[in-house]
Amino acid sequence: MSSAVSPLAPKSLPSLPGVAGVKLATAEAGIRYAGRTDVLLASFAPGTAVAGVFTKSRCPSAPVEWCRERLGGGRIRALVVNSGNANAFTGANGRAATKLTAELAAKALGCSEDEIFLASTGVIGEPLDATKFGAVMGSLVARGEEGAWEAAARAIMTTDTFPKLATRTAEIGGRTVTINGIAKGAGMIAPDMATMLAFVATDAAIAPDALQAILAGAAERSFNCVTVDGDTSTSDTLLAFATGAAGHPEISDPSDPALTGFAAAFESLLVELAQFVARDGEGARKFVTVEVAGAESDASARKIALSIANSPLVKTAIAGEDANWGRVVMAVGKAGEPADRDLLSIRFGDLRVAHRGARDPDYDEATASAYMKREEIVIGVDLGLGQGKARVWTCDLTEGYISINADYRS
Repeated sequence: MSSAVSPLAPKSLPSLPGVAGVKLATAEAGIRYAGRTDVLLASFAPGTAVAGVFTKSRCPSAPVEWCRERLGGGRIRALVVNSGNANAFTGANGRAATKLTAELAAKALGCSEDEIFLASTGVIGEPLDATKFGAVMGSLVARGEEGAWEAAARAIMTTDTFPKLATRTAEIGGRTVTINGIAKGAGMIAPDMATMLAFVATDAAIAPDALQAILAGAAERSFNCVTVDGDTSTSDTLLAFATGAAGHPEISDPSDPALTGFAAAFESLLVELAQFVARDGEGARKFVTVEVAGAESDASARKIALSIANSPLVKTAIAGEDANWGRVVMAVGKAGEPADRDLLSIRFGDLRVAHRGARDPDYDEATASAYMKREEIVIGVDLGLGQGKARVWTCDLTEGYISINADYRS
């Protein structure tokens, strides 16, 4: 875990309220790190609905496989998360570790193993000693409390420099419901489903299928729009939980008008968490928004936006505060999507720097350079071909990223 907090971190952390039906506890199990919490247990009231999206990596972790196999049940009693070890590429040992972890949690809570969900983050390829959970599981169950959200966010950090938390409220059936979320991630960030690890809980009463629909759509417009280094993790997991404790009738139709405000608040929370991940990108000093418009389709715009956001040349230019719009042209051209050089416009913030296949006639180097010194940069591209648009978030690429990853297993 990095010691220096990212300069792009929020100036203060929110104080999250409790979510009725959710209890949280953390412990030091000695998984990898010394002197810090590395296990989180979230326990849920009986009947809590669960939904999830996971990495599309063809080399998923054992916990991802465990969760996928149990998601169809639709209900959850507990989530166990550890940091320091991803339990990925660990073969039969990894599968045995997930089973033992679930057995320990199920016994402590008096529920079925199939109601236990798991997530792990950290080094890939190292065996996970799940017996270490046995020494802390009983205490985790006994100490659970509704308000321990910041402690929960800290326990799942690896190279993160700050805990990522967000909260929202919404109205359903005349009842105010709470939505809380935490996430972790700073490197190996190019989600193809959700993000590294993220967990969202609400006291709303929403059936599993409806919660799944809301989650999948919101993930596509939030976590699937963030990238730090273009690398998709083996462990990407986003889970949502609905306890039903708010007291309104359970809603089973995701298009029910009663869920309109909830769905908007839910997505807003995911967007905030996704942006925190980009703001905490390993070694990051700049938060970057890439906006693409005028593409032939939204899908085409998205591919072009990600081509720009993942380009090492674009990202190092931003780190060097260089208004090198030629690298943006390069990234548009290599995306493999429809583009016409002579229709293309590029801007940094409100400054149009290139237009119709050439440098903008009003381009001023000093003004552009001054803009690039900001902590938050917007790169805008208009292809002039259609109505397709997309927005993604990323960060710059600095020497700090190399140092963190060169030393990761040391």
